[in-house]
Amino acid sequence: MRALVYEAPRTLRVRDVPAPEPAPGEVIVRVAYSGICGSELSGYLGQNELRRPPLIFGHEFSGWVAEVGHGVEGRFSTGQPVTVNPLIGCQECRLCLSGRPHLCPRRRLLSASLPGSNAELVAAPASAVYPLPPGMPLDRAALTEPTACAIRAVRQAHPLPGQTVLVVGMGPLGLLMLQVLRVYGVERLIAVERNPHRLRYAEEMGAVGIVPSADVAQQVRERLGEEGPAIAIDAVGSTATRRLCLESVEPGGRVVFFGLHEPESLLQINAIVRREIECVGSFAYTPEDFATALRWLHQGKVSLPGRTVTAPLDDGAIWFERLLECQDDVVKVFLQPSPDAERAL
Repeated sequence: MRALVYEAPRTLRVRDVPAPEPAPGEVIVRVAYSGICGSELSGYLGQNELRRPPLIFGHEFSGWVAEVGHGVEGRFSTGQPVTVNPLIGCQECRLCLSGRPHLCPRRRLLSASLPGSNAELVAAPASAVYPLPPGMPLDRAALTEPTACAIRAVRQAHPLPGQTVLVVGMGPLGLLMLQVLRVYGVERLIAVERNPHRLRYAEEMGAVGIVPSADVAQQVRERLGEEGPAIAIDAVGSTATRRLCLESVEPGGRVVFFGLHEPESLLQINAIVRREIECVGSFAYTPEDFATALRWLHQGKVSLPGRTVTAPLDDGAIWFERLLECQDDVVKVFLQPSPDAERAL
């Protein structure tokens, strides 16, 4: 099969590689759409310790059932449209058994410890394969994984209607967080983003847009006419954005750290203590979040605003480089490893 293989920092090539064979309990999925994630951009740069070459990236995807392994017969039909939860727990530890496999110390991830979806075929446990609701478009279904991440971050924030929420970073995840916050009844939203196109998308959803600067925390308070937002979510993960969230939020407020751009940050812990700021992390999602994301996307409660591009697998390296520039109006890129598969079904 054809796959886009990460061979070295900033080196991706389409190669012919062996097709996966279904192990017992597994499903082989023919990939229709495979989204490029920010975590894979850091891997492409050689800055992500989870992603080492040679590796096939891709974990936000949809497609069709191509083959099933022993023990899965009768649960899926060939050609059935599906999406896949790429985060796989051991299903034996306390965290997995309590519905939190995303925290499992033995968890595996497609596109990191396992081959991902930037290929014609990908293998996954049957328990991770979700049939699509009737009539759901495959490109929309490929947004299930990032939407689940956004849902988890908002759930960790515990927002209430009437509160003001600040979201820093209007990449795909930040924009999806704004949509999820709307579902939770939050109407007063502030978005911080330096890319003017992405900031415009946030403003079109009703958020107050702010371009980052040295006094952005003061700008936030001036826009609100109050102490600050009740909640701040950092969707970037740099020292600057983490500090911004802590400086902007009101006394007694909550900060959700989601982004993973920098592994360490020097933060003002005394200010956190004296202002009683509650800080919480948000990593990935639970199976419940994933199922909710699929349902909300199908119902139209959540969608990704802005310009989305669909490109052939052969153009994958071009789009990885272009997304690193983060200058244009493209929000999401989907690669199509099997563009002719639907006509053949």
